[in-house]
Amino acid sequence: MLTTVIEKLKNKFPNDIISLNEFRGEMTVHVKKENIVAVCQFLRDDESSLFDYCTDICGADAYTPENRFEVVYNIYSTVYNLRIRLKIFTDESDLHCPSVTPVWPGANWPERETFDMFGIIFDGHNDLRRMYMPEEFEYHPLRKDFPMMGIPDSIPLPRK
Repeated sequence: MLTTVIEKLKNKFPNDIISLNEFRGEMTVHVKKENIVAVCQFLRDDESSLFDYCTDICGADAYTPENRFEVVYNIYSTVYNLRIRLKIFTDESDLHCPSVTPVWPGANWPERETFDMFGIIFDGHNDLRRMYMPEEFEYHPLRKDFPMMGIPDSIPLPRK
């Protein structure tokens, strides 16, 4: 069943699929970031896939010059019991990518969390603000260049 979905995806978006990778029965599809919303809409609406649930969105700091950050979308079809992982790349010079909240409204908080921890900006998100760190905090703690012990005096801590 998943092979049918992948074939349809390759036919519908031949220039937008960067790579396909299957590992231990899990399929990962690297997509051009400017077309992630169209790919997600197709996977949600196509009768052979019906990926109706975005289980998670997270960031990853690959720390390579041209594609420093990845945004990873784990989606699930409750109708067909299928899972797929979508990935997009972005670099430090352009941290913007489209929001998928119009496709899956439940992507709201995972996108906010990714913004807070990595600084990736989701264009079109209606409430992109920090979740864990204070709004005035200028750093992103899950980036590889963030010090393990934090940055002294960057955030006020309660006294003992």
